Amino acid sequence: MSTSQSTLSATLQTDATAGPQYQRLAGLSWLHFLNDGSANYLPGILPAVLIALHQDVALAGGLMSALLVGQALQVFSGWFADRIGGRLFIVIGVLGTSLAAAMIGLAPSMWVLIPALIVIGISSALFHPQALAGARALSGDRRGFGMSLFLVGGELGRGIWPLIASLVVVYWGLHYLWLLALPALFSAAFLWRQLPIQKPRHAEAKPIVWREHIGPMSTLVGFSLLRALTIFGVVTFLPILWHERGYDLTQGAELITVLLVVGIIGNIGGGHLSDRIGRRAVLLGSSLFGALLLAAFLLSSGAWQMVILGLLGIALFASLPLGVLIGQDIFPENRSLGSGIALGLSNGLAAVALAALGFVQAAHGVDYVLWLLVGAITLAGFVSLALPAGTRKAAG
Repeated sequence: MSTSQSTLSATLQTDATAGPQYQRLAGLSWLHFLNDGSANYLPGILPAVLIALHQDVALAGGLMSALLVGQALQVFSGWFADRIGGRLFIVIGVLGTSLAAAMIGLAPSMWVLIPALIVIGISSALFHPQALAGARALSGDRRGFGMSLFLVGGELGRGIWPLIASLVVVYWGLHYLWLLALPALFSAAFLWRQLPIQKPRHAEAKPIVWREHIGPMSTLVGFSLLRALTIFGVVTFLPILWHERGYDLTQGAELITVLLVVGIIGNIGGGHLSDRIGRRAVLLGSSLFGALLLAAFLLSSGAWQMVILGLLGIALFASLPLGVLIGQDIFPENRSLGSGIALGLSNGLAAVALAALGFVQAAHGVDYVLWLLVGAITLAGFVSLALPAGTRKAAG
């Protein structure tokens, strides 16, 4: 290992009392922006993709499941990332996600589109555990706030890229979506030296005590699954609802942008607030508030819907950094594995449930599905009461 690599590796392992390394966090967050942007712009162009391939709207849930189910592999990529260390998974992940996403616009049939979506999910699964472990280390003694800053990059990507992709499709066509892969190609090379290097887990390190972890792990997966299903469902079915009501492609994509970009406030605020009042209060409050807001959105109309949608984004994403930190604390022997379970396994299971919601939507309509999601996020709030409470300042 070179001197610069040794320095970076040592930095990654710094004591939690050190201050955050904001410049390197910003670079990692930018790659998160590119990765999650490429991995999640499908909802903004989904109506156009279905029309281009002459497919029924009932397939929307199935296509989104193909895109998201690969995230379950974060459990395995997290375990492997801890074993080998380094930073390679971060770069392979963001490049694989971006290049596979370019195939969405070039796919001539479902037989090409679905494998491309699966590759996107697998590549994203490679990126996240190693990047999350690096973000935690770079956050120093502000883990809740630092993790929120890293996650903001992903939320910005998920919020902005569906709108950008829809504009590309409207003005140039699906075949020009490959342009969205170019920033990742340049950024991965430019930021390579600044990426945190994870120290490999020694073969004789303390083994994972599964018997001790299975209880809190199962509770965390249950909570994260319900939250992820609510987010995936809203992001998938709201543009379809708008399309059915006669709005154009970009207007449907704007809904996703409002939800996810304004949700960044929740992402930062949730981590910041948990450092002061504890995790459980934030998890419960944000879930129940989210349920009320989603119900209010379905019962309202006009400009108020956009206001409510922004507040809904804040509520849904306030708990995201906390779930990752809880997963890492449940598995102190393997924090990448903890991240993979908190995000990947839960998201993969939510993707399977999303496919089932596609059949429900075909039978009962989009409004019915969205009301089911009100129940899902309400249940998540009560499940959060069984999660480890953590400490206040240390909870970050």
